[in-house]
Amino acid sequence: MNTGEHITAQGEHVHDEQNGHHPALTELRRRLSSGLARLKLNQTQLAGRAHLGRTTVSEAFQVNGPVPSPRTVTALARALKLPVEELLELQRTAEAESGSDGPDQSGPGKPIDEWEPHDLEVHPAGAAPDADDGGTPGRRLLPEYVRREHDRAMADAVRDAAAGHSRMVVLVGSSSTGKTRTCWEAVQPLATKEWRLWHPFDPTRADAALEDLHRVQPRTVVWLNEAQHYLGDPGVGERIAAALHSLLIQPDRGPVLVLGTLWPEYVDQYTLLPEPGTPDPHSRVRELLAGRTVTVPEAFDEQALAAAAVLADAGDRLLAEALTRARADGRLTQDLAGAPALLHRYEHGSPAAKAVLEAAMDARRLGVGLRLPQAFLTEAATDYLSDTDYDQLTEDWAEAAFAELARPVHGKQAPLRRTTLRPQRRTPGTPAPATSRSTESPVYRLADYLEQHGRAARRPLCPPASFWQAAHTHLTHPNDLGNLATQALNRHRLLWAHHLDCRAADAGHTGAQVHLAQLREKSGDREGAEALYRQAADAGDSSALHHLAMAREVARDREGALALACRATDAGNEITLHALALVRSKIGDWEGVEALCRQAVAAGHTSVLVRLAEGREKGGDLEGAEVLYRQAVEAGDRSALLCLAKVREKGGDLEGAEVLYRQAVEAGDRSALLCLAKVREKGGDLEGAEVLYRQAAEAGDTYAMLRLANRRSEAGDSEGSEALARKAAANPIAFMAVMWGAAQNREGAVALGRWAADAGHIGLVNLLAMVREGAGDLEGAEALHRQAADAGNHHAKLRLAELLRKAGDRQGAEALYQQAAEAGDTSALLPLAELREEAGDMAGAEALAHQAADAGATDSPIGLDRRGWFSTRWPHGLDPDGTPTSPWQ
Repeated sequence: MNTGEHITAQGEHVHDEQNGHHPALTELRRRLSSGLARLKLNQTQLAGRAHLGRTTVSEAFQVNGPVPSPRTVTALARALKLPVEELLELQRTAEAESGSDGPDQSGPGKPIDEWEPHDLEVHPAGAAPDADDGGTPGRRLLPEYVRREHDRAMADAVRDAAAGHSRMVVLVGSSSTGKTRTCWEAVQPLATKEWRLWHPFDPTRADAALEDLHRVQPRTVVWLNEAQHYLGDPGVGERIAAALHSLLIQPDRGPVLVLGTLWPEYVDQYTLLPEPGTPDPHSRVRELLAGRTVTVPEAFDEQALAAAAVLADAGDRLLAEALTRARADGRLTQDLAGAPALLHRYEHGSPAAKAVLEAAMDARRLGVGLRLPQAFLTEAATDYLSDTDYDQLTEDWAEAAFAELARPVHGKQAPLRRTTLRPQRRTPGTPAPATSRSTESPVYRLADYLEQHGRAARRPLCPPASFWQAAHTHLTHPNDLGNLATQALNRHRLLWAHHLDCRAADAGHTGAQVHLAQLREKSGDREGAEALYRQAADAGDSSALHHLAMAREVARDREGALALACRATDAGNEITLHALALVRSKIGDWEGVEALCRQAVAAGHTSVLVRLAEGREKGGDLEGAEVLYRQAVEAGDRSALLCLAKVREKGGDLEGAEVLYRQAVEAGDRSALLCLAKVREKGGDLEGAEVLYRQAAEAGDTYAMLRLANRRSEAGDSEGSEALARKAAANPIAFMAVMWGAAQNREGAVALGRWAADAGHIGLVNLLAMVREGAGDLEGAEALHRQAADAGNHHAKLRLAELLRKAGDRQGAEALYQQAAEAGDTSALLPLAELREEAGDMAGAEALAHQAADAGATDSPIGLDRRGWFSTRWPHGLDPDGTPTSPWQ
């Protein structure tokens, strides 16, 4: 189109808009077009300058398109050096002329284009030096965005959400790797589709999320930056995960897009399966995160660095400066966020400032909350100083240190910045919550990058005495005190663990109350123990209810025990009723067991029946198990149908099992299809079995896909067989689960382990090795652990070392423990100390044991309890400096 044609077309479009009675919108677009022509830019170049999406810019110029948002108009005006307020006035008039009422305001959040990225915690990378672009002096800037591999997964999720499908993505990466900026860039296409964004944070992140998740409307982005503050909340994290899961799976509430960010250590914490018989505090979070995490790399690869260089050459000053400093290691986002300057400030600051920072690092890595009281940091810092530095302190040393640490570095971050506590919002007459943190002392927040650096660099160190004293004196929040008590116990600092437990219990920490009650109980003070259990139980602690129920049972108060057990079950502790039933069954009180079951069912707690039935089944009492499963089904527990059917099948009643399997399918249990197919196959009805396998495969069952693949292969349909097998293998965890039969012999397990190792599924190799260990095949287990160890898995090295030690290969075991310890795995220190002691090197053993205690590695990650090793040598614990503690009561 030549210039004349363009002008003619533009005039026609303007005429059309004027006929539509939108003169303000016409004038707004005319001014924007004039500015674009004056600077000789195209719309793509303008989008880059304005930090807007190309679609957003295109629609702003599109005749008969929607009225651009205030944020879009502001950004375009600044980029085109046009008067911002005049264009905003035209925008407001255009909205009024169009009769636009704006998006639905019934749910939480506001339109995406009304958000500033920094308000969503996107790290600023610098400030504008002046206001020559029409903006505000000192306005925070962002560099051009460089797309990387993880952006593809984000784009897919956004496309799905725009198409009407609810999605959730959690970006996993270390501090300052660009996770939050990635989320911000990803949602820009949704801004043009009138999506909203909700960032829950007031009064606290967890409280805000739990309060309003049920109000989230379709076409909303739920912004969960630093998702550990939501999902990891000890009180409501599991409830938030359940509410998010409900939001995602309910079609009438979608589409929604849930975006979150997490550090890798939090993902490990939430997804790690608990040891059998131990509590599972993150079961809902683990289910929520499954298949919904995307890793953000630490550094830019060569392709991303080349893209950044192109943008730098095109005039991006921030990227150009970052490339001069960080191109060698590719850590551009960390540089832009000020990480190197933060680290330099820590390493080269004054002794007093460094001591304050180290106290803050230790507080955060040992579980103290984000906001650290100044009084605590000041007192804690003193023992971090050498004698020489301490002697040179002036009266105003603390004031000077905090002032030094408050000065920002590149990226507008300070090593330690003062923060303001938000006031608690309560209805009139409502008492202050017991968990409120003291506001008597100013509070400070440690920079994220330094916090993460401290977690790694200071992991082997135990804080000095001033740290524990300051915590005991100045910290008031129950969770802070309870976490520090646990960390002191892990480091065998028994005296401080006890004192902090007492403070935590007084502040209302139920875990500390339960722990102190257990100590009272062991010492024979049953009355004092029960009082503490009741305090914790009244606050809703299910473990305290469990202990009280068992105590009532011992005291022959059967009704009181049952009432407490039912309360414990309501609070989430489902093992208490089962434990009571086991106590009664062990003394032969079957009438009491039956009475307990009747009362439990009447209260709606059918799980006790299922647990008891499972115990009977394992003991070979199929008849007794069937009676209990039948009672559970009759009480409305449909999940017991499948168990009952399997008991019938074990007893040889295939016809009765099939009837029950069908009932389970009708009740919504899709896994019963597979069981039903196996019964048909066992009865010789291969055609009927294949129909059922096909139905199960269509429902996503991996085992059914593999069975069908085998049958297709036997029938000569190699192409169909391969397609089904490939589809099954797309889910490696499920694929491994259905191949479990192969793990029952050494050759199959090792071959399967090799496949898993090559595919990068090292955790599955470890599981296969555990199967072989359980079968008594130490040689097969050793081969599998060696596969995982060769791939760099430290857990496998520890298991392998343990096997070698049992087999008498002390030298081989010690070499593996040494490798793990040198790689930073502190859990290898104590077994290494034991080996040194066995070899007669007592001094070497004690040095390693001290290192293990300082690092909190008094428990084994592979299921071996070694606390007794410490208790034997240091029965009263250790002082913070590592010397044995004197006897104390």
